[in-house]
Amino acid sequence: MGGFFSVEGPLFSGLGRLADLFWLNILFIVCSLPIFTIGASTTALYYVTLKMVKNEEGHITKSFFRAFKENFRQSTLIWLMVMFVGALLFGDYLIMNGKLIDISAIPDLIRKAMLIMLLVAAFLIALTVRYVFPLLARFDNTIKNTIKNALLISIRHLPFSALLLLIFGAAVALFFLVPKLWVMYPIIMFSLVAFVSSFIFVKIFSYYIPKEEEKDPDDFVLGKFNKEDLNPDTDK
Repeated sequence: MGGFFSVEGPLFSGLGRLADLFWLNILFIVCSLPIFTIGASTTALYYVTLKMVKNEEGHITKSFFRAFKENFRQSTLIWLMVMFVGALLFGDYLIMNGKLIDISAIPDLIRKAMLIMLLVAAFLIALTVRYVFPLLARFDNTIKNTIKNALLISIRHLPFSALLLLIFGAAVALFFLVPKLWVMYPIIMFSLVAFVSSFIFVKIFSYYIPKEEEKDPDDFVLGKFNKEDLNPDTDK
């Protein structure tokens, strides 16, 4: 019992982790308020949680703002692209359902085929977005290669990708279906989802870290897709 309740025991370690997630959640929300900064905030969030999973996080606030600043340009551009593509998909969905224009002249078979194509595109985009900001947090790369690698890796590890989507979807579903849990979102939910997801991301990313470079936990190279286009960032 003494070990359990000791300062270094599981009880205090768990409470300390919860406190870190609580503070990280606040940082994420505050830095996401301008909306267009959500991409940079998400990248910074995963930068910290990926390190938390491996017990390498250091100072939470310093690590968060460092990642926020260093990845701001790429993360923001990708986030703006995500919002633009999302708006296009939503507009297409409204059109196919006759909400914006009359499409009654189009045969049902063609409309159904177009709707299926739209759903497939939305699924692939959702997979890509689920990976793109954690990849930015862990690997130094161009925007083009980061997006491409996010899609390729998400497809290659489809069972893990489905689980990642399930985790995110569960958080969204709880928000709409259980109003009593709304208080959890400003307290810990965003950082908790990122933290749980980071266990999966760490496992996936380990496939793309050359064995000889695993000795340095801050040196990452994504080596399976266009390795010649990648630049390892020793600060990540």
